[in-house]
Amino acid sequence: MSAPDDPRVVAAAAVLRARGVEGPFALALVAGTGLGGLAEAIEAPRIVPYGEIPHFPAAGVSGHAGRLVAGHLAGRPVLLFQGRAHAYEHGDAAAMRVPLGVVRALGAPPLLLTNAAGSMLPAAGPGSLALITDHINLSGLNPLIGEPSDARFVPMRDAYDPALRTALAAAAGRSGVVLHEGVYAWFSGPSFETPAEVRMAHRLGADLVGMSTAPEVILARFLGLRVAALSLVTNHAEGFSDGTPSHGETQRVAALAAQDVARLLAALLADPGFAPSP
Repeated sequence: MSAPDDPRVVAAAAVLRARGVEGPFALALVAGTGLGGLAEAIEAPRIVPYGEIPHFPAAGVSGHAGRLVAGHLAGRPVLLFQGRAHAYEHGDAAAMRVPLGVVRALGAPPLLLTNAAGSMLPAAGPGSLALITDHINLSGLNPLIGEPSDARFVPMRDAYDPALRTALAAAAGRSGVVLHEGVYAWFSGPSFETPAEVRMAHRLGADLVGMSTAPEVILARFLGLRVAALSLVTNHAEGFSDGTPSHGETQRVAALAAQDVARLLAALLADPGFAPSP
């Protein structure tokens, strides 16, 4: 059973089409902390602040501009969400439901999520990129709680689309970007994880920890979107190094890794075999 139409999404998509933002797109991208600068690489951009789109959430974290940017990257049409709303800002795990619904309404291109994460992988230190293969939801939250339709019973096997992961790995090889892989553990935040929590997550099979992405993947699968996700490693997770993570450090290191993300995306979109449709 597919997700039902949401009148909020219909209203948001109508405003965007009136502003010249409409598909088809080769890729939709949610730019997390430190990746807002990707918008500068988009050619012929059409920019719409979230505040001008009905039912869009405010992106209230420093480093998240809160703008929707449509244009071309590496010659392909893309839709960039310059910042996201987090569950810890609103107490709502479904904070990104309308923006992701808009992705479906504008043609349902593949969706690439990005985040800043702490690493438990010895080889993936600050500044590294990691492709998420699966996630563990340790937050106790779910964006589909309260959804009345049977579409809420979303299967999560291969939620991180295998074909998209293969395409990203191949693009990394072509562009010379080192791309690690790992399982992501979602903690609600906004406080960073304790050393004991990190040790628990590691023993459960997690390689990365962070405060986003998992609810968006659940929503994407609910909406029938193909989705993949990248973590920008900004620090070793608490207890795996002597440092203490901070938001300032997260922003600074993520911005350094943004160059690799730009190269990776350029290689992905330049591949004529990269399929733009579900």
